[in-house]
Amino acid sequence: MKSIKLMLAGVSLLLLCGCGTQVQKENEATCANESKENAVIENMMSRRSIRKYKPQAVNRDTMQIILNCGINAPNGQNKQSWEIRVVDNPEFINGITEVYKKQNPKAAEDPNFKNMFRNASTVVFIANDQSYDLSQIDCGLLGENMILSAWSMGIGSCCLGGPTRFMTSTPEAAEYLKKLDIPEGYQLLYCIAFGYPDETPAAKPRNAEKIKFID
Repeated sequence: MKSIKLMLAGVSLLLLCGCGTQVQKENEATCANESKENAVIENMMSRRSIRKYKPQAVNRDTMQIILNCGINAPNGQNKQSWEIRVVDNPEFINGITEVYKKQNPKAAEDPNFKNMFRNASTVVFIANDQSYDLSQIDCGLLGENMILSAWSMGIGSCCLGGPTRFMTSTPEAAEYLKKLDIPEGYQLLYCIAFGYPDETPAAKPRNAEKIKFID
């Protein structure tokens, strides 16, 4: 009797796993079909984080379009509780990278390592208003708008938290943090690397079971 119960439990588990896998496949198929008919959905579903970039820089006119899309993101009470700094100056990027390498010597040992922003030529720094408790959400929406608009124009991006953490916690980086001219009351939150992709990463699986409709 005990062995029969174990067998039934095993069969049930396999059925549940199969159902979960089938649901995920159906969801992916639905999204794939939608993306063929809807350019916005296709852009969202095809976007990937890019960690290898071509040397070609993104010109400022193109970046301005991306930034304008960013500041048109939804935000609480239209407070626009962000400060944005765009850095495409190699002197700044290489300078802060040298500070980083001194603190992290192993990074310099990588022959492919050129800068601490995944070798991107343009970096957008985003700071949030510390007096507004939902400012970080607004800043996240701002970033998503920029990332998606960039992707639609063939420009890759990667959200980065490590560089901003390094800049705000390392005394030797204070000079570069000061150059960003972040107003009092704002805190550097994260940055986004932008550039032309030099890789085509595959999609990573998403867990659709984290989505639940409540009746």
